Amino acid sequence: MSSMFGKPRASGERPPQSPVPECNVAILGCRGVGKSALTVKFLTKRFISEYDPNLEDTYSSEELVDQQPVLLKVMDTADQDGPENCERYLCWASAFLVVYSIDDRKSFEGCQRYLEVLALHARGCQRRCPVLLLGNKLDMEQYRQVPSAEGMSLASRFGCLFHEVSACQDFARVQHVFHEAVREVRRQAEWNLPVRPLFISEERPCPPVAMPVALPTHHSLATCTFNTLSTVNYKEIPSVAQAKLVTVKSSRAQSKRKAPTLTLLKGFKIF
Repeated sequence: MSSMFGKPRASGERPPQSPVPECNVAILGCRGVGKSALTVKFLTKRFISEYDPNLEDTYSSEELVDQQPVLLKVMDTADQDGPENCERYLCWASAFLVVYSIDDRKSFEGCQRYLEVLALHARGCQRRCPVLLLGNKLDMEQYRQVPSAEGMSLASRFGCLFHEVSACQDFARVQHVFHEAVREVRRQAEWNLPVRPLFISEERPCPPVAMPVALPTHHSLATCTFNTLSTVNYKEIPSVAQAKLVTVKSSRAQSKRKAPTLTLLKGFKIF
């Protein structure tokens, strides 16, 4: 006889003054797709097949992602009738996992509604949070109703990442998905940093304008004059011994992932 398991209590969180950065991940999807199973698998490496579908809670775990610590908070949502009442996690989460079951086409169709809501929210608040589309229950391959190609196509349409996992069997892949959400949040934060203007200058007083010099007249040659340095925009080029190498980052619009660097001689202006 199967028994109904409640969800584990949230672990103690760090004090507010903790320097460890936080990342909030909300898990969305229809009932029965394995949202709670994924959460528990990630937090405890255990698989429990049955949960109370009406319970919703938030858990935390301090993780090391790419050798950088992060306090990962996971909201295991329990929507009753789809994403109608979704303000509680839209304003809280910094990343979303939208889950469907590969052996349930109805759950795949239901997750499209979540993706539409997230896309509408991103346009309305001008803040794009990373979204990962997740096909769960890979261990039920023999009962598959949603081909991988359809999942990839849907993810491509909404501009999100796509993964297929098994909360029942594969902890490493489940952990990778949660860590990938953290990486996407970090990348998004880097892209949204204010870019300082690309401007380097070192003001030096301009030398005085040379006085006109008259050439002596010889025989029938006409007298002519010229200015040796007549421009007031003269900029002294520093000598090699005095020049300092300065590395600055160019506009982030040139590259979203890694902005190229320019090595310049201090003493020049860049506009």
